[in-house]
Amino acid sequence: MAILKRKNSREENEKPGTRKFIDLNEYKFPELKDETRGMVRVAEIARFEDIRKISPFIYEGNILILDCSPVSREEYLMTRIKDEIKRIVRDVNGDVAGVGSNGTYFVVTPPGIAIDRQRIRAL
Repeated sequence: MAILKRKNSREENEKPGTRKFIDLNEYKFPELKDETRGMVRVAEIARFEDIRKISPFIYEGNILILDCSPVSREEYLMTRIKDEIKRIVRDVNGDVAGVGSNGTYFVVTPPGIAIDRQRIRAL
């Protein structure tokens, strides 16, 4: 035990068992920017090379609706396009699903947004 004890102005003003509160108005917090994480974009794929044009949008975190109807009659080309889209989506850890009965539309989402495969039907 110390012989001399320092007097502290805080100790004199505080009573034992009382809570100490912080006034948040005295602190400055960093401004939160109103940034959008991504956008919903619609792209048309008319040939295999168009995937190179849309891949940056996938990597940037946008939601894409891909229209592959111009190449829907060419089965081999559609298979290549599907495989390449799946590879890109796997690379960014996103999700992809076919939309429509004929399978010519695809929805590509970034990480954190999943696609529900079940249809919502009217009750």
